Amino acid sequence: MASQELFSIKAYEPADAQATIEIFLRAVREVASKDYNPAQIAAWAKVDDIDVWAQWRASRPTWLVMNGSVAIGFADLKADGCLDMMFVHPDHQGKGVASLLLTTVEAAARNQELPRIFTEASLTARPFFERRGFVMMAAQQVEKRGQTLTNFRMEKTLARNG
Repeated sequence: MASQELFSIKAYEPADAQATIEIFLRAVREVASKDYNPAQIAAWAKVDDIDVWAQWRASRPTWLVMNGSVAIGFADLKADGCLDMMFVHPDHQGKGVASLLLTTVEAAARNQELPRIFTEASLTARPFFERRGFVMMAAQQVEKRGQTLTNFRMEKTLARNG
């Protein structure tokens, strides 16, 4: 880290819906666009209903990384151990934000005594998850709004506390 930015973690609140949407859309459009074509990005980078998004975020633990008062990344964890979404704002890539989010998710999973975390990682995210101990279980072709995208079912077995 060239600059010593101070990041903090906070729990998602309903007022954070728009910030998480902005992070998601910009991360897909500006970062994942190196691995997917424009039609795939257009199909993926859509939020049809902010209220549905907000309900989705509030339905599971979701954490935000804050740089001061600005949200710069978020991740969630479903009850079954699925890390469904983890996105970092393009201006804050490579600064440890995703690592902080994953550390937070892993700690929560361990506290819930989950044996593993699993995710469906994009082409863009796969190398990050591999560096953090996730194993690729299967390559998948998923459809989003008429476009087929490649992702990877990945999982990480969690060490038991104590």
